Amino acid sequence: MIWDALALIASCAAPPALAATSETQGWMTESIVIKASDADIVTIDTSQRFRRDASNGDQQSARLSLDHRIATGVQIGGGMAYFHSGPEQEMRLFEQMTLTKGIWLSRTRLEQRFFDTADRASWRLRQRVQAAVPLDGAKQWTLIAATELMFHLNRARPSDKTGLAVMRNQIGLRHPITKAIDVQLLYMRQQTFRENRPDAVAHVPWLTLSWKI
Repeated sequence: MIWDALALIASCAAPPALAATSETQGWMTESIVIKASDADIVTIDTSQRFRRDASNGDQQSARLSLDHRIATGVQIGGGMAYFHSGPEQEMRLFEQMTLTKGIWLSRTRLEQRFFDTADRASWRLRQRVQAAVPLDGAKQWTLIAATELMFHLNRARPSDKTGLAVMRNQIGLRHPITKAIDVQLLYMRQQTFRENRPDAVAHVPWLTLSWKI
């Protein structure tokens, strides 16, 4: 059921593509998750993305978000982020809604992206569906499988593409190493859809350390 749902989303969303270019990247993320109240969660994270010149070199990011529970399994929130790479810098604002039920998570996020190489904001809609399946009774190992689709809603620059722009498929494991710290290792296939030229595909091992306070 999990794989059928994720495969259906991916196959319906992805248009036919020319032969894609391919590269390998490596990502690391460190996050602190703070329970500010019974209904409020603050998350601070940093990320390092080691990329080849084909992706404009390495990138570093910092993000701050707040999520507020309005009902069982329903959170609304938002935040801001900063992304730094050699060719350009980006400031980002975002609003999101997260729904959870059992092993399933669905997150809808709307982003406003401000680049120092563009005169107007780029608006992007992101939809993520994730399954987290415990593999043992003690929940020491959890299988993570997810698909995320990103849609560009406007053109901040003449060369930008509107519509479906990026698809991410992820699979990996999450494991607690202490009561407060989790480690997660995923493989992600990221496909960037481009007009009139081959798509760009990145194969990404992604390591995340999460500290819950």
